[in-house]
Amino acid sequence: MRIQKLNSDTKKNLLEDLLKRSPNNYGQYEASVKEILDKVKEEKDAAVFAYTAKFDGAELTADTIEVTDAEIEEAYAQVDDTLRKSLVNIRTYHAKQRQNSWFDSKPDGTILGQKITPLHRVGVYVPGGKAVYPSSVLMNVMPAKVAGVDEIIMVTPPGKNGKVSPNTLVAAKEAGV
Repeated sequence: MRIQKLNSDTKKNLLEDLLKRSPNNYGQYEASVKEILDKVKEEKDAAVFAYTAKFDGAELTADTIEVTDAEIEEAYAQVDDTLRKSLVNIRTYHAKQRQNSWFDSKPDGTILGQKITPLHRVGVYVPGGKAVYPSSVLMNVMPAKVAGVDEIIMVTPPGKNGKVSPNTLVAAKEAGV
């Protein structure tokens, strides 16, 4: 938490800082993002590998982009059991949020209701690279799993070594990605 004593200068700076994060300023990135998307559409994996090298500092290829079973086993050897135990709490929490379909027939023949149908497949992006957020895996994957999604595909940027954090890998495996 940051405490500010407001005066005319700090008020102006505080407002400017908040406005820098405003969606109204996102337009300044539009051209750069469009260029990246166009290049990926055109060059496909080659562009993804080039941007991974540029932005993440990691060299990936078609052979190294997907995590292997051996990497997952190695991650388990490096991770404390506390992470795996926390999964039970998170799964239980999300299970309580699950909604079920319901229908109600009225005497006049009207049927009211709600049909809940899970998606077949979802994609999850988990931040990674410089900062590791295994909690993002859990908070995104668990609700999908509890809802009954059949297939969950996760992507995350690698560290400079080209590897995904062991905590992120274990969280993904335990969560059912």
